[in-house]
Amino acid sequence: MSKQWLTMSMGDLGRGIGAGDIDPLDLTRTFLEAIGAHGFRDRIYARLTEGRALAEAEAASKRAAAGHRLGLLDGVPISWKDLFDTAGVATEAGSALLKGRVPDDDAEVLKNATRQGLVCLGKTHMSELAFSGLGLNPVTATSPCVNNHDAVSGGSSSGGATSVAFGLAAGAVGSDTGGSVRIPAAWNDLVGLKTTEGRVSSRGVVPLAARFDTVGPLCRTVEDAALMLAVLEGGKAADLKGAGLKGTRLLVLENGLEGARGEPVAGFESAIGRLMDGGALVRRAKLPMVDDALAMSGVLFTTEAYATWQDRIEAQPDLMFSEILERFRAGGQFSGVEYVQAWQRLDQIRLDYHRAVAGYDAVVMPTSPIMPPNIDRLISDHDYYVEENLWTLRNTRIGNLMGSCSLSLPTGLPSTGIMLMGAPMVEERLLRLGAAVETVLA
Repeated sequence: MSKQWLTMSMGDLGRGIGAGDIDPLDLTRTFLEAIGAHGFRDRIYARLTEGRALAEAEAASKRAAAGHRLGLLDGVPISWKDLFDTAGVATEAGSALLKGRVPDDDAEVLKNATRQGLVCLGKTHMSELAFSGLGLNPVTATSPCVNNHDAVSGGSSSGGATSVAFGLAAGAVGSDTGGSVRIPAAWNDLVGLKTTEGRVSSRGVVPLAARFDTVGPLCRTVEDAALMLAVLEGGKAADLKGAGLKGTRLLVLENGLEGARGEPVAGFESAIGRLMDGGALVRRAKLPMVDDALAMSGVLFTTEAYATWQDRIEAQPDLMFSEILERFRAGGQFSGVEYVQAWQRLDQIRLDYHRAVAGYDAVVMPTSPIMPPNIDRLISDHDYYVEENLWTLRNTRIGNLMGSCSLSLPTGLPSTGIMLMGAPMVEERLLRLGAAVETVLA
């Protein structure tokens, strides 16, 4: 067994299995032992699925020995955010409201991953009902940032990101409604892919706001993100060979730089400089319709979230962290007329926005305009919590509002990311661009 396996990419692990250098059963045991020995184990994993993992790994080992692997990632162990249904195993979405909820069937994406031979290590902690970008959860557990253990790791896919960043999973599956894959990816120096709404199945996924909910991977490399997307939707991975930056047109969205703090801006601008040196053509602009869309976030996100959870919440509101409860209840202040009008307005804004950026290969900005906030202060200081939560999601939420696919990559400065946004349903093109960006930034 090798500790080196804990920090390898999924693609490299898969190639090692294919070459006969790595046995899937040994690999899974190595991850399970690392999890068991880790001081943050209970702050990252809500529960392990050790029996399932070992059985799946043994089957993968036999397939590898017989030369009948199901795909490149057959035998690679990953974690799952605790809102993906897992048959016979509690799926509680980080909330005491769902304590003891045990589904009878796997989520569709988990079924797809299992069919491709991926090993399910367990379920990871998350923000309560996925309704915060911070990753703070006093109800269950708060995962620490890999670069600052006194700070949050980003949410809501907090445990998923940290399971990879701390070497306790080769990859993770999360969800992104307003930034919940990209924020923890950026703050923990990972790659995070937000897919287009509706592209990847959400069947068997505990919802937050279904019109914005998306499923996506958190991993070490762009190749891993491409491989995982293919696994999750049962398709073919994007071809990343030969991807280059020369002649690529990028639009720096200045809306995402306004109010951004020093370190995220420094990481972003350093990355932009290197991309320009690599041949990218960069223009900067502020688009007013983006601010118009952001101003409607309250009615669009919170109304649907509260409508989805109102009955369950109001039956036992004392079970919730007060900050999350307040945020849900904010959705009750809007009328149906306001909600419908906001969506009608957003539909027009989306058309205007995609028309304005159609000549660019991607729109880019810092993934988050702030650094990971302090855990203790978030718990004790209401105003700080509200402000930091809003700032955390400001940039990523643009991608959800515009219906874009989006990719976050590390800039090289710890806990800062550069976010690439593409048109809806062009994930393969975005991943090719991401591979070129990754090569330059690495």
